[in-house]
Amino acid sequence: MSTTPLPVVSARATRPAALQYIVIEGPIGAGKTTLATRLAERWSMQTLFESNAENPFLERVYRDTAPSSHALAAQLHIALQREQLSREVVARRTTSAPLVTNFLAERNDLFARLTLAEDELLLYRALASRLTSSAPAPDLVVYLQASPEALYARIQKRAIPRELPISSAFLHALCDSYNDFFYHYDHAPVLTVGAEHLDLLDSDADLALVVGRIETMRGRKESFVKGTSLSS
Repeated sequence: MSTTPLPVVSARATRPAALQYIVIEGPIGAGKTTLATRLAERWSMQTLFESNAENPFLERVYRDTAPSSHALAAQLHIALQREQLSREVVARRTTSAPLVTNFLAERNDLFARLTLAEDELLLYRALASRLTSSAPAPDLVVYLQASPEALYARIQKRAIPRELPISSAFLHALCDSYNDFFYHYDHAPVLTVGAEHLDLLDSDADLALVVGRIETMRGRKESFVKGTSLSS
């Protein structure tokens, strides 16, 4: 995980003063870390990143036929890592430095519901309830949304070995779970961004579209799709 501020690369834009703590969320392959990194560079923010590479059990979960015997271990590792990261968020927010992350601790249960048997889920929840997260609500959550087909294509293209076993069926279930979670989430303003047709890594124009939408957001829940603008 990143624990140091990124350098200022340009004064191309000024971050809205109210946005001191931004979370970028979405399923695997949506571009969370890419967008968080580019926003940090643009707005001189610190970063704090969750890393699936640090979880030795995830690849086994993706590779196994469900239910996986490694799912509980993978989920406990996720919960412990997010608790540690949440404490770091609290520590960072005691300073005046703005922060952007690629995780929201409140969605810990999302992956567990997809991978754990019912009895394991009950055990996980009992243990996870003792890991009380004290992280403040973010000033804004940017939820990157894409179809399972687009996510699958991205995962295959970037060819990270631990991710390649992820099935299309799992991605469909994951996308449904994310959509349901953010439909009900109301602890912070949420900007849902259709990321399927955005090149957040290499296109400055696409980044500018997202930045502009963030800067003009006024409601608690709004949506943005390239070529149109919707709010709710």
